[in-house]
Amino acid sequence: RYELEQPLVWSRDQIPTLTLKASVRGSMQPTDLVKVLKPDVDKFAANLPEGYNVQTGGTVEQSAKAQGPIAKVVPLMLFLMATFLMIQLQSVHKMFLVVSVAPLGLIGVVLALVPTGTPMGFVAILGILALVGIIVRNSVILVTQIDQYERDGFDPWHAVMQATQHRRRPILLTAAAASLGMIPIARDVFWGPMAYAMIGGILSATLLTLLFLPALYVASYKIKENKNPPPAHA
Repeated sequence: RYELEQPLVWSRDQIPTLTLKASVRGSMQPTDLVKVLKPDVDKFAANLPEGYNVQTGGTVEQSAKAQGPIAKVVPLMLFLMATFLMIQLQSVHKMFLVVSVAPLGLIGVVLALVPTGTPMGFVAILGILALVGIIVRNSVILVTQIDQYERDGFDPWHAVMQATQHRRRPILLTAAAASLGMIPIARDVFWGPMAYAMIGGILSATLLTLLFLPALYVASYKIKENKNPPPAHA
């Protein structure tokens, strides 16, 4: 469709600019379309006269601008998280055990986003950042419970087993509550990616926390299986 415009010269950053707008048809996301067209656009830009250039705008540009400030804050966030974990756990070894579970949430994120065709954009990244905190919290709860059982006189093997059984229900219930709370916004166009990312990540990471973290704890501390019954005050 062609339309007449007022005889104005539009500028961007004080440079005369000609803006070409288009809508994406089908299920392809703007970011993916820009990547597909990039070779042709670069070839076209290389043949332009001197002083002319091509820049990508629209949702792709806005998404890049929004992700920039977040990327700058992530190192500080990780540093503060590691500091608080060190204060809480009083052990570098246990801190790494807790943090090692966080990437497992990405398994559920992928399993939730890919089948539903949900884009991995700015809002989904916000959900992943929030997901990291939830996963680390569950891991800290489990590790501190193991320490508590060891202080109560349990041997390391029974401390791990008892802590996992004792904290299984609270961790599962809190994960279920957090996931169910995301369902109302899952169908929303804007907040949907965050909801799917958090639902998939929470469900998978919670199950893996109860399975992977105890196994990793036993392997890292080289704890031997104790077939004797736990202490009587268990």
